[in-house]
Amino acid sequence: PMAPSPLAELLATSERILVFTGAGISTGSGIPDFRGPNGVWKTRQPVYYQDFMRSEASRVEHWDFKLEGWADFRDATPNAAHRAIVRLEQAGKLLLLVTQNIDGLHAAAGTSRERLVEVHGTNLLVECQSCLALSDPEPHFRAFAADRRPPRCACGGFLKPATISFGQALRERDLERAFQAARAADLVLALGTTLSVHPAASVPLPAAERGIPYVIINRGPTDHDQHRAVTLRLEGDVTELLPPAVDEALPTTTA
Repeated sequence: PMAPSPLAELLATSERILVFTGAGISTGSGIPDFRGPNGVWKTRQPVYYQDFMRSEASRVEHWDFKLEGWADFRDATPNAAHRAIVRLEQAGKLLLLVTQNIDGLHAAAGTSRERLVEVHGTNLLVECQSCLALSDPEPHFRAFAADRRPPRCACGGFLKPATISFGQALRERDLERAFQAARAADLVLALGTTLSVHPAASVPLPAAERGIPYVIINRGPTDHDQHRAVTLRLEGDVTELLPPAVDEALPTTTA
């Protein structure tokens, strides 16, 4: 038999994997890459959280921007890479999955909430900025498209898609869980991320600096490529590179 690939070997021998994902894992599901060469940020100025809370015009602009991408998010389905990570969890190997993505696809694929941290929030929920109630975005987007009025909560608070906006602090609890996992993991995988957005991008480093294997799979350069702690750097599409390695690493009886 052929020797297992280096990635499959690392997956097979580890028991507490920290997975860190970015936009590159979702482009295969039709979600546009925000920071890539044709990224969304090139065409729109983001609305800052402070402006959203202060000004009706900013709220209209933010809902408008979110409405533009809503159908893509609502209709996207998980791909082979999302499912491969679920298989790692089912095999008892996933310590925590930390994603920068706001598309909700990891949850949709079946990653359990206890093992998932969405550091930048999710587009698949709407959150009241006063009482923190969560609701389904669809009716809010339909109402906004019809009357162009930013939706309000029953409590009177401003509703906003439950993503972390520019100028809005990340949730302390989420970062805490992520860094805690970095201290306990025995393998770190950074998948489809340029590792350039902070503070999230520093999550893999405490683990790597402890000397545990650190694997990066991405199409195009990342900010950690030159880091001495990187064990394995695979160039290419994570949806093509990860699933076969997971298949190879896990005994077929778990299928």
